[in-house]
Amino acid sequence: MSDPPGSVRGVDRTFQVDLRGIVDLLSHHLYASPRVYVRELLQNAVDAITARRTADPAAPAAIRIDTPDVTGDGTLRVHDTGVGLTEEQVHQFLATIGRSSKRDDLGFARHDFLGQFGIGLLSCFLVADEIRVLTRAEGGPAVLWRGYADGRYSVQTEDQHRAEVGTSVTLVPRRDAEEWLRRPTVVELASLYGSMLPFRVEVAGVPVSGDGLPWHNRERLSEYCREVFGFVPFDVIDLKVPESGLTGIAFVLPTPANPAARAGHRVYLKRMLLAEGAEGVLPPWAFFARCVIDTSELRPTASREALYEDSLLEATREALGDQLRGWLMKLAGRSPRRLGEFLDVHHLGVKALAMHDDEMLRLVERWWPMETNAGRMTLADFRAQHGLIRYSAQLDEFRQIGAVAAAQGMALVNAGYIYDTEIIERLPQVEPGALIERVEPGDLSTAFDVLEPEVELAKRPFVQLAQRALDRLGCEVVLRAFDPAGVPAMYLTSRSATFAAELRATRERVDDVWADVLDALARTDEQDRSQLVLNYRNPLVRRVTEIPDPDLVRLAVEGLYGQALLLGHHPLRPADAALLNGSFLGLLNKAVGHEE
Repeated sequence: MSDPPGSVRGVDRTFQVDLRGIVDLLSHHLYASPRVYVRELLQNAVDAITARRTADPAAPAAIRIDTPDVTGDGTLRVHDTGVGLTEEQVHQFLATIGRSSKRDDLGFARHDFLGQFGIGLLSCFLVADEIRVLTRAEGGPAVLWRGYADGRYSVQTEDQHRAEVGTSVTLVPRRDAEEWLRRPTVVELASLYGSMLPFRVEVAGVPVSGDGLPWHNRERLSEYCREVFGFVPFDVIDLKVPESGLTGIAFVLPTPANPAARAGHRVYLKRMLLAEGAEGVLPPWAFFARCVIDTSELRPTASREALYEDSLLEATREALGDQLRGWLMKLAGRSPRRLGEFLDVHHLGVKALAMHDDEMLRLVERWWPMETNAGRMTLADFRAQHGLIRYSAQLDEFRQIGAVAAAQGMALVNAGYIYDTEIIERLPQVEPGALIERVEPGDLSTAFDVLEPEVELAKRPFVQLAQRALDRLGCEVVLRAFDPAGVPAMYLTSRSATFAAELRATRERVDDVWADVLDALARTDEQDRSQLVLNYRNPLVRRVTEIPDPDLVRLAVEGLYGQALLLGHHPLRPADAALLNGSFLGLLNKAVGHEE
């Protein structure tokens, strides 16, 4: 295809790469801390040994780290008995950033190795100005590669002596990084990252590997958990997901955990520590557990400090969640007392799981005791005793009406705690015979006894006077009879009534334009008004209904209104506070007498 007339053909060019800038970017910004250089060196050595033993299972497998006090020249050296590199491979892999040296290009399976040699080696520039790699592959000459922090490198083959197959990496420390290469630091980091490796790892002649997988030593698990996470576990759960080559253990916390805090887990990749505080390993609801896992198939991120979020990790997370759920079900079957102890500590996690898991919902119904006005009991026991599950969705509402509802013979569940309302409302989906009914304070008045017709007719003038006293507050006065007789009055409201009251209060503080908008939103139905229910069984209320002085009736009703608000833990609006203060002072004036 020819170019259009008058056009100029573009010239292909290559990107200009600032090697010094690339080295600085990757070595100083890809990794969170300089300490990862030890992990990267160990990973490269392990991959080299793995590659050699794939072809020769009898090949030696050892890693030796010589600290500056051993080398005597201030450098740190890492020796391995791995596969080594030829001169061509040195040029191809060590000098090409991002090129994988240990996977498909060497003819080995991709999942057998931990990292990329070229990228991982760059982490050493966090602590070194110069890196030397002396390596020899089977049947080839020794090759010396020198890399510098400014992006330069050189390769030499003449006069390089190395008899054995393998690689030695030498770090010449930066002036401000000598501390990272000292023996105590290197021993600590090598033990942290490589203690579970299947190969012998020595630092200055001292072995730091060979501990093996911790879950193979059941007697030490509690001590191991205390050393790693700082607590003695409530229980230990075995974990296994073959699809991701995962084995491990989950430790159940013995104390409550914050659901909002992201849990950190210890993750090993082919027995090399990947992260001490990896997130997203378990489902969000499993915040009551901390796990230690080793995996061969999950992918690490570029910095190899976390797991890569993909479909395999998602499937693994679901499988681990199923195993935790299975542990809970087994605990319910074999040790209900132990399950009760667990729920006392971690009920939030189980209730969160019950929001979308039918089996966990049944477990919560059967085993988790909820607060009711008849004492704490499970939903299953409540259903057995009362049939219908009446519940209050807010904690304050339950406190306002719980005792009075009990006196009327109405059993009520306090569903004001987190997830309780949702669990009760989801229960009929898994238990078709379950009947539920949400109760609001305003509904309680229907359970109160109405007065005899002749009494109600006789008390109508009093009710009218009382209503005039509270009209400005948007409250309806009702005269009923209910138990306990010691409660003179109750203030009952509903969500719609509360909303209407808030609209009225807001309207008084805004300009005319917004007042018109609020008027359009407001509803004027009587059912939207709060109620002050006066208890005719209370001796004081009966005496108040017989007071002939209208002004004293007003003060008494206002006082009962204020007391009902306080006893019911209702918030006091400015108008309520003013009315309560005025009624108190007015009643004092009436009691002591005053001059006009």
